[in-house]
Amino acid sequence: MPSQGSLIYSLVARGTVVLAEYTEFTGNFQSVATQCLQKLPASNNRFTYNCDGHTFNYLIDQGYTYCVVAVESAGRELPIAFLERVKDDFMKRYGTGKGKTAAAKSLNREFGSKMKEHMRYCISHPEEISKIAKVKAQVSEVLDRGEKIELLVDKTDNLRNQAQDFKKQGTKMKRKMWIQNMKVKLIVFGIFVALVLVIILSICPGFKCF
Repeated sequence: MPSQGSLIYSLVARGTVVLAEYTEFTGNFQSVATQCLQKLPASNNRFTYNCDGHTFNYLIDQGYTYCVVAVESAGRELPIAFLERVKDDFMKRYGTGKGKTAAAKSLNREFGSKMKEHMRYCISHPEEISKIAKVKAQVSEVLDRGEKIELLVDKTDNLRNQAQDFKKQGTKMKRKMWIQNMKVKLIVFGIFVALVLVIILSICPGFKCF
């Protein structure tokens, strides 16, 4: 079971402006966490790095950045679960309103206590956090499998359509070849009849030889 000090600092920021933060500890992790706001990769919505036995975990969503500093022994599930809970709570309260215009650390009093509650809940319910993480992983796997199945279905439909097009083209080609073959046969037959008539006329002019 994680210790009471496994999650030690958290913040919510809009860009590089820290709107709210909470901790019961002292250390340079506060300055490190805020400095990293300027260096987070824009392409990733989750980012974690290790420093001096701690992990700095970030979640970026809809213009807001959520961070929690944890001891390395806390693992990955606990910090991620905490960030998800904080993100959902913050978005419900401030995401489309106050959060867009709030000044630096102006939400400390309102939301700092909420981050404290989320910290204590996650630390006190490790089994529930683990189960939720496993369910999310399974859902993600199912969704990934579903996407692969959709791609396979699309490929199958494309192959089926191509086969149908090929069949139609083959039928048209057969019909065209049959018509050309009949034309050749008629031409040959016409030439044969003409030759027979020429021979008959040359042998029996006016058909009087009979």
